[in-house]
Order: sequence, then structure tokens, then C-alpha cells
Amino acid sequence: MIIQDIKTTVLSLPHLSGYQDATIRHITSGRSQCFVHVYSDQGLIGLGLGGGATAAREVIERTLKPILLGQNALHIEKLWDDMFWAIRGVGRKGLAFSALSAVDIALWDLKAKYYETPLYQLLGPFTDSVPIYGSGGWTHFSLDELVTEQCGYVERGMMAVKMKVGKDFGQSEQEDVARLAAVREAVGADVQVFIDANNGYYAKQAIRMAKTFEKYNIGWFEEPVLADDIEGLAAVARAIDIPVATGEHEYTKYGFRDLIARGAADIVQPDVGRVGGISEWMKVAHLAHAFNLPVAPHAYQLVHLHLACATPNLKIVEYLGTVEEADRIFYTTFDEPENGVWAPDPNRHGLGLDLDPIAVKNYAIGSG
Repeated sequence: MIIQDIKTTVLSLPHLSGYQDATIRHITSGRSQCFVHVYSDQGLIGLGLGGGATAAREVIERTLKPILLGQNALHIEKLWDDMFWAIRGVGRKGLAFSALSAVDIALWDLKAKYYETPLYQLLGPFTDSVPIYGSGGWTHFSLDELVTEQCGYVERGMMAVKMKVGKDFGQSEQEDVARLAAVREAVGADVQVFIDANNGYYAKQAIRMAKTFEKYNIGWFEEPVLADDIEGLAAVARAIDIPVATGEHEYTKYGFRDLIARGAADIVQPDVGRVGGISEWMKVAHLAHAFNLPVAPHAYQLVHLHLACATPNLKIVEYLGTVEEADRIFYTTFDEPENGVWAPDPNRHGLGLDLDPIAVKNYAIGSG
């Protein structure tokens, strides 16, 4: 199966509500997403997605596309390696890797369609359904908005939720505690509560805050310090009883090797849109398994649904309400969770996703 063409579609939804966490200085506005379409000589089209919007499009169109055209679409390991070396000098982390990730996802979607099977079946399933948690709890929410959102997830059957702490780059400690206390009281003792500082604290501050957070029975403490401060993450992990979750800002199996080997992660959180696509995500999951660590993927939930079903050391899958809001516009249909459990449709090939032509007409920007 030969790659005949690669195109991109960038959709922008400026009307959607914004969000803010510990280290986003201002409330963002809208959503945007870069989609990749890999066309084969057999009429099949693979769909992928990643971050970076129009900037990622430039990397895909100008750097990655020329080296992939004419190659066998089923030889994904070779294609991944070709892309990796093509961006060697311009980004083994960040934007260029987000572009690579999007193309890799599209190649796996195409391969599953070629074999006429859902992606999770192609990968080799461990299970056909996975648990999810409701994720949000943005720092710009009022206390009432925060409690309403978190309880809304519970009302949908999710027995775990996640909220933000570290507000204002860690400068609102008492407010962090008050907001957490309100959520714990509202959702009750039987619901797991995860907290995410989005790099907002310093190591000793995070350790001190964790002592207060512990009494609210916290399931994990996510990104307590700057993601690049691996020594700080390790120091926090050693000093507190709450498990440390991290990895969404890490790239490639090599980055996760260092993160894990240095004791900086109790729960590993690879992001398929950043880490290097499905190819590298699965390797990271296996690496975590070798260290007897659980995996809890970050964002990109419609892709992670399939990967999670093929991951024996899965802990739980993130389900972001803000992403769901955009997905309802982007796609004609998608699998939805029921009572806190999520399963891919066994009758839809690949990722089971198709862009809605109406969304493309109304929200596409630029050319690709």
C-alpha cells in the first residue's frame, strides 16, 4: 500500500469557552486542531491529529510529506525513523515532534483500515473497555463552577475526577486548599480525586503542600514541579505518600527512560500527540510496564481509548470535557463513555473517526 499524498486540515473553533491552569497566565480562547490525511493507492485514507495547528502543518507539508510519498504505508517503523531523522536538527521535542506524532497516528489509522479492523484490535487488545476520569477543574472557575463541573462528571458515572491546583504559579496556596476541600466534600469519599499543578510549584513547596493535600485522600499529584526538573520531581516523589504522575511534556522513549530510571514518576502519562505518535506511545507503555508502573495517558482521548485497550498496565484514561466539546463539532460521530467505562466500537475500522464536512466547511483555516 503506497502513500500517494498527504494533506492537512486545520480547524479553529474560536467560539468555544477558554480555560486556564496554574501556569497559563491568561484564559485561552477557542480550540484549534491540526488533522493529517494520508492517502493510499488503494483508496484508503488515514486520519491523524496533533498539536501545533498551522505551525505543525508547515512541518508536515514541507519536511515530512516529501520523504514519505511513494513509500509503503504499512512500514510504519521505517517511516517513523525517516521522520525522526528528518527533524533531528529542528526539534526532538516540541512542535516538530507534535507534527511527527500526527502523521504516525494517521499511518496507524490507515493500517487498521487496510486490515479492516479497529485500531485496538490491530494493536492486540488486553481488554475491550477501560475506566475513565473526568478532567477539568480549571483555575479560572469560581468555586461554584468548579464544584458543578466535578459533580457533573460523577453524575455521568465517573468515579474519579481531576482538578487544578498551583493557581497563579503556586502563589495562591490557601485558595488551592479551599478549592480542593470543596470538591472533596461535594463528590464524597468514594470518588477518587486527582490534582494537577501543571508545573506550578517548586519542589519544597510541592512537598509542603502535599502534606496538607494528603488529608483529602488524593489519588495522584500531577506535574507538581516544572516538567524538565526531573531531580525536583524525584525529590517530591521520595518525600510524599501521594503518587506523583507526570510525563505529558516528555518526548520519546529516551525521555521516559530518564524520567523513570531517576524515580521521578509513580504514574506515567505519555501523550500520543507529543511523544511520537502511536508507535512511540506503545513503547513507552511497555517501558513503564518493565518498571511495574501504571500508565494514565494525557489528553487525546479518542486515540488513547484504543491504545489503553492494548495496555495491560493501564490505570485510567483522561476524559476532558473541553475536548469532548470540540469533538462534538469535529467528528460525525465518536464513541462515548457510559457509567465511567469506555469502549471502542468493534465494527468501525481504524480509529473510527471521520471529520464532519460541515465543520470543515465552517471552521477550516488556510490551505493544506
